Amino acid sequence: MLFICLTSANEYSETIESRQLEIYIAQIAQNDSAAFEQLYQKTSPGIYSYALSILKNPHDAEDVLHDCYISIHSAAVNYRSEGKPMAWMVTIARNHCLQKLRSRRKTAELPEEEWENLLSDSNSIASEDKLVLAACMKLLTDEERQIVALHAVSGMKHREIAEIMSLPLPTVLSKYHRALKKLKNILKKGEQQV
Repeated sequence: MLFICLTSANEYSETIESRQLEIYIAQIAQNDSAAFEQLYQKTSPGIYSYALSILKNPHDAEDVLHDCYISIHSAAVNYRSEGKPMAWMVTIARNHCLQKLRSRRKTAELPEEEWENLLSDSNSIASEDKLVLAACMKLLTDEERQIVALHAVSGMKHREIAEIMSLPLPTVLSKYHRALKKLKNILKKGEQQV
């Protein structure tokens, strides 16, 4: 019973968050710079972490973050509410990431300290979770890292991630659970060594 209440409360909170983001987007369409700043503050950590998970280069991820928000500002007039504003923004970020990869034809290894800095800057993640995510990012494949970043950092649902990444939902779920299993195995090994 408690699980159902917590799930309902979480879904209610996500609905309110989505509505607030849609309000910001509507205000941006009316050239409200304060709304643009609020949208950026609320969503940029998730967008940046997603771009970083794809590009594996902090400078490229910053470029994509910049380009993404310029596109969001320009496209706000054409945004049609479907209750998924974060998915819309991540799709824009994904397109910019793919453009960046095509134009540069490179990916660089992501330094460990970049993930740690990214996680330490995020206020929405508990300190214990930051440690877990930092360890997890070192162990994951690119796709697993993207799924974890979208789910854990951006708070997106698995079905939204599946749509964005053009993967079947079972694949997203399996990759997410595989990533968690990898982490669990490493944590068990660490406990045995202590």
